Amino acid sequence: MRVYLLITAVAFVVAAALTPALRALGQRTMADIPLRARDMHTEHIPKLGGVAMVGGLLAGLGVASQSPFLSGVFTKPDVILGLVLACLLILVIGVADDLYDISWYYKLLAQLGAALVMALSGVRLEVLPVGWWHVSDPFWQISLAMFLMVLTMNAINFVDGLDGLAAGISVIGSSAFFLYCYMMAREVNQYDHANLGALLMAVLLGASLGFLVHNFNPAKIFMGETGAMLIGLVMAVAAIVVTTDLQALDRMRFRNVPAYMPILLPLAVVLLPVLDLSLSVVRRTARGKSPFSADRGHLHHKLVDGGYTHRGAVLVLYLWSALLAFGAVALNRIPANILLPIWGVLLLGAGALTVHPWVRRKLSVRSVAKARKLAMERRGRL
Repeated sequence: MRVYLLITAVAFVVAAALTPALRALGQRTMADIPLRARDMHTEHIPKLGGVAMVGGLLAGLGVASQSPFLSGVFTKPDVILGLVLACLLILVIGVADDLYDISWYYKLLAQLGAALVMALSGVRLEVLPVGWWHVSDPFWQISLAMFLMVLTMNAINFVDGLDGLAAGISVIGSSAFFLYCYMMAREVNQYDHANLGALLMAVLLGASLGFLVHNFNPAKIFMGETGAMLIGLVMAVAAIVVTTDLQALDRMRFRNVPAYMPILLPLAVVLLPVLDLSLSVVRRTARGKSPFSADRGHLHHKLVDGGYTHRGAVLVLYLWSALLAFGAVALNRIPANILLPIWGVLLLGAGALTVHPWVRRKLSVRSVAKARKLAMERRGRL
């Protein structure tokens, strides 16, 4: 655990230290970029924070490569090298989009390219834990893995609309996913707790947290396309490699809930972004627009329009992400008959908190209407 904490700290320090320099650079190079109708801010804020996150992640991986504790992870470094190359590709296309607002199909091609690099590096979906369905055809192994990676990159990108939202969800999700991967590594080998999934989540946690220091409301810098795609890619890669790690376990002990963790946990982590992505595609298609066109119909827009402040909307979405992610991890350790009632009460409480501004506004409107009606009746009597 201490090695993982050290790697997280390195990624945090590097990302936090690089962000102010990139903010200063962005203020000089992006000052003339016009604000968009869907933007939630009214002043120009640079969008190069994702570059600092890439730097923090690569620094963490560099330190990890020198650790004897993690030597087993680097015995076959193809995945790590593939991730470095994919990150560089994301970095180029992300910065280009932040500076020049390039067309969506160029970004999609870059995402497919990054996903293909990872698939050719060995990140393939070889088994689905639901019933342990094996995917034997290499074409489908690569296709399914690429689909998952591109889906997650776009889901995170769609939810990145408020100060600190995407970075905070990444911190929450990577923390929960790290705990699961670390516990799973202890199950696999009580003497060797090195695990690729845990390593990826440790560096992502540090990089996201280091950037969040500068990005939480009021944000001084945004992560841009680079940061959002980085988060989605690393989370998807970790989810896929975990399914491979599970094949090393005694399947008799993983027939019930824990067997579904490689699907349930990543889904819980990115459920809100994926839900937002799905609703956006349906909404835009119904209007005859491209699914990749921009609008102000995202979940965070609805929360702000419903009465939440920017910070309040972000904190509510943090709450939902934490309940879903850590609740899924808890299913692996706490009996369901104990956990589910508690989890259910917490989810109901979160739901009540979420709709509170709408209820308060509706009651206020009714109260005003009632007062006006009474006033009119009194005037009529006079």
